[in-house]
Amino acid sequence: MNRMEMYRVHQLFPESPLKDPEGALREQFARSELRRRTKVGQSVAVGVGSRGIRDLPSLVRTTVDCLKELGLRPFLFPAMGSHGGATAEGQRGVLRDLGVSEESIGVPVISSMEVVSLGRIEEEMEVFFSKDALEADHVVVINRVKPHTAFRGEVESGLCKMLVIGCGKHRGAMSAHRFDIAKTLLPASRLILEKVSILCGVAVVENARKQIQEVRLAFPEEFVRVDAELLLKAREHFPRLPMDDLDILIVDEMGKEISGAGIDPNVIGFWRREGGPRQPDYRIVVVLDLTEPSHGNATGVGMADLIPRRLRDKIDLHATYTNALTSGVLRSARLPMVLDDDRRVLEAALSCVPHPNRVRMARIVNTLSLETFWVTEALLPELRAREGIRIEEPPLPLEFDRENRLLPFPRDGS
Repeated sequence: MNRMEMYRVHQLFPESPLKDPEGALREQFARSELRRRTKVGQSVAVGVGSRGIRDLPSLVRTTVDCLKELGLRPFLFPAMGSHGGATAEGQRGVLRDLGVSEESIGVPVISSMEVVSLGRIEEEMEVFFSKDALEADHVVVINRVKPHTAFRGEVESGLCKMLVIGCGKHRGAMSAHRFDIAKTLLPASRLILEKVSILCGVAVVENARKQIQEVRLAFPEEFVRVDAELLLKAREHFPRLPMDDLDILIVDEMGKEISGAGIDPNVIGFWRREGGPRQPDYRIVVVLDLTEPSHGNATGVGMADLIPRRLRDKIDLHATYTNALTSGVLRSARLPMVLDDDRRVLEAALSCVPHPNRVRMARIVNTLSLETFWVTEALLPELRAREGIRIEEPPLPLEFDRENRLLPFPRDGS
C-alpha cells in the first residue's frame, strides 16, 4: 500500500453538560416523595445494565447512598438481558468491568438468570422479570436514554426497555425480540409497572461528547413520558459524522459498552442492519478490534465488510450467537471477510475503490467517539464549507507496527 495521509478533524459540538450529575441526582432524591412510598428496612433491587454510561459507578453509588439514607437496604442486580454470555457470572463480570461491584459500591451484587413469568400481553408475548428483583420490596432501574439500534418508536432505549429487556434477563429478552419490539415494548412495560413494585428510575441523557447532559429521577407512572421526552433530547445530542458519502470508513474498535449493536447503525447507516435507504452511504466499513469489556461478544460484526484476524480471534461465538439469537437479528453475528492483518484489510478495501488516490476515507475510534476523526484529502473541501469543523495540518501518515497493526493517531493535537 502506498503512503497515505489523513487530516485530523475536530467536530465542535455545542453542548452544556451537567457540572455535577451526582449532585443533581442527590437533589432530586431529596426533593422526591420516596420517603412516603417506602418503609424503613425495606429491600430495594437496583438494576444496572451493560452500557458504558459516563460516570456509571458514581451514579450507581449516589443512587445507592440516597436509598440508604431513606433507611432502605439496596442491592445490585445485572439488568442486561442476554449480555455476558447469558450467564450469572458473565453478567457479574460485565458490571465489574464497568466499575460496578460490591467493593466499589458497598452493597451486594446478586446475579442469577432466574426469572418469573408475569403473564402475556395480547395473549401472545410472555413477559418475564428477574426473580431476584421480584423478591425485593422495591425495584429501581438505571439506564441511558438514546435512539435504539434496531427500531424507531415513541419510546426506544431507556427505562421502559430496561424493565422489559434488561430485567427480563435472557428469557425475557428472547420473548420480547420474538415479536415486534417496537409494538410490544410499551404494552410489556405497562404490564411490569402494574405487577412489580417499581420504586423509581434514573434516566440519563449523554451529549455528543459522552458527557452527561441530563439526569432525571422518574417515578413509575412517569416512565413512558420521561422516556419519550428524553429520547427527543437524546436525538438532538446524538453524535454523527458530518459527511454522508464515503468509500471507506475505518472503525478502530467495536464493543458492547459502546453500543448494544457493537457498531451503532445510527452512525454507520441503519440500512446495514435493517435495510432501507443507504443513508449515510459508507460503502465499505472496516472494523479493526473488539474491546475487552465486550467479553468476546461481537454482536454487530455482521455490519462490517472487512476485519483482521486479531478481531476474529477475540470473538466468543457462544456469547455472540446467544446475543444474536436473543435479539432475532441473526445477520448481526455473520462473519465479514477476514484477512491476516490491518495492512491487508486496508489494501483490500482500497482495491475496491475506483480511484484510490482520490479515496473518500474516514477513520474513527468508535461510533461513540466522534468529536475527533480523520479524513483523506478528498473530503476537505466539503468539510471546510461546514460550520463547527476545524481541520488540523499537516496531515498524518497511516503507519503500521511490525505485526502490521494500524497505529492509532494521537487525539490531543500532539
